[in-house]
Amino acid sequence: MLLLTLTLALLVGVTLGLMGGGGSILMVPLLVYVARLAPGTAIAASLFVIGVTAIAAVLPHARGGRVQWRAGAVLGVAAMAGAYAGGRLAAYVPEWVLLATFALLMLATAIAMIRGRRDETGEAASGALAVGPVLLAGVGVGLLTGFVGAGGGFLIVPALTLFARLPMRQAIGTSLLVIAMNSFAGLAGHLASVSVPWATVLAVTAAAVVGSVVGGRLTGRVHPAHLRRGFGWFVLAMGLCVLTETVLTHA
Repeated sequence: MLLLTLTLALLVGVTLGLMGGGGSILMVPLLVYVARLAPGTAIAASLFVIGVTAIAAVLPHARGGRVQWRAGAVLGVAAMAGAYAGGRLAAYVPEWVLLATFALLMLATAIAMIRGRRDETGEAASGALAVGPVLLAGVGVGLLTGFVGAGGGFLIVPALTLFARLPMRQAIGTSLLVIAMNSFAGLAGHLASVSVPWATVLAVTAAAVVGSVVGGRLTGRVHPAHLRRGFGWFVLAMGLCVLTETVLTHA
């Protein structure tokens, strides 16, 4: 079971490095259904794994000039505040509600990925950084991150393309910076009420980090639209499975 967990964690890391998000969409179900962690523990553990993995994944993007530090810092600081609050709020919510909420987030994310966005070419959009909307978007993404353990990459990338006017490839790279900030703030909120099995989590983190470095190097070679839609269908199927099991178990 540990070997399967580490193999899947490696693939999750590839996804995060390649697409600038999606890691936690898969990491929480992986930790719950394969590593057999309780949902609340899995959410906290996922935040640590994704935070460390995002730091490793951002390095090849930074070397390739695909990280906009100012936009990432503005969105990231706002998201950290929301993520910490969301992490504290999660302690007062039943674990099955957290899992059901996460499944609904998976479905919404999958639909958005399948439909795609207008900016698929990687061309830069015009206009200056809209600081106010970026701050509001950051707080909202952060709340969701802390509450359900999602790094928020597929919410952060659209926010960066819409409000920070970044082209797709730069939004992917910059989102990893925000995900790292976001994840650790959310983890801080969870640690007040959750005990994390560090031996398992560190092993999973190591595998995910290796995958993220590979994914980061592949970003420039894969068309974002093709990858996003294929992955979207996969996330949709997984979200339906998680939601169905959660509803049937607690019906």
